[in-house]
Amino acid sequence: MGYWIAAILAAAGFFLLLRAYGAERNLRSAARQLREVMGGSGGSRLRLEAPNPAAEALMDQINILLELRAADEAAYRAREQALRRQIANVSHDLRTPLTSILGYLQLLEGDNLSEADRREYLAVVAGRAKALQSLITSFYDLSRLEGGEYPLSLERVEPGKLLSGLLASFYGDFEGAGFQVEVSLEDGAAILADPGGVTRVYTNLIRNALDHGRSTLSVRLYQEGDRVVTAFSNGCTGLTEEDIPHVFDRFYTADQTRTGHNTGLGLAIVRALAGQMGGEASAALEGDRFTIRVSWKRAL
Repeated sequence: MGYWIAAILAAAGFFLLLRAYGAERNLRSAARQLREVMGGSGGSRLRLEAPNPAAEALMDQINILLELRAADEAAYRAREQALRRQIANVSHDLRTPLTSILGYLQLLEGDNLSEADRREYLAVVAGRAKALQSLITSFYDLSRLEGGEYPLSLERVEPGKLLSGLLASFYGDFEGAGFQVEVSLEDGAAILADPGGVTRVYTNLIRNALDHGRSTLSVRLYQEGDRVVTAFSNGCTGLTEEDIPHVFDRFYTADQTRTGHNTGLGLAIVRALAGQMGGEASAALEGDRFTIRVSWKRAL
């Protein structure tokens, strides 16, 4: 009897010794793997050297933390790359009108310059300076919008009346660009929004059509359930379905190198400004026509 008790105790002791050795082996292996993962020379997950339920549960939690760390690092790298692209785009857009302004200022220093040429060069400088001012203002406004620092006061607004006056003010621009404008505005539609904010949204959409569209512009205002929709549709070239998900991204312009236009801030402001007033902006490409719809909350 004593022999069996001694044998059982010896076997139990040996089993505990094996478990202790296995646990220590797992810990040493986990520490080594963790150093490799943190140092970038290993994989992305820790694995056990020997089976152990408790160690496996701990390892699962560590692996979850490592996956979260990897996701955070990937997101940080993506944000850093996006920021670098934005800085490069801003630098390009600022440098282009500045270079032109400096070039024409040098021409204005010429002694043999006629009065007609002087007036022409001054007009070019003034135009480039206004474009530069508009770009800086747009960038500042977008930063304020994204930071929640853009003042908005929601009230009852009749977008049809606002649009009628705004489109009339752009009559000369449409004529100069050779645009045919079709307008259909439903009477009596009212929205809950900031009047100045709505004006800015519509102005940016008109400017976008003039800068990047061609031939025709269709502006429609209609009610759809508890929403009021404004749709701007214009002819376009060089725009593809792949561009549509990005048209509201800041600094995005399709085929920027060929068109020569500044990178986009106008549509980014449209989306941010409409969103802060409870509206939604969406874009679609239907054949050769590009359409932007802004859906507003209907005022009761």
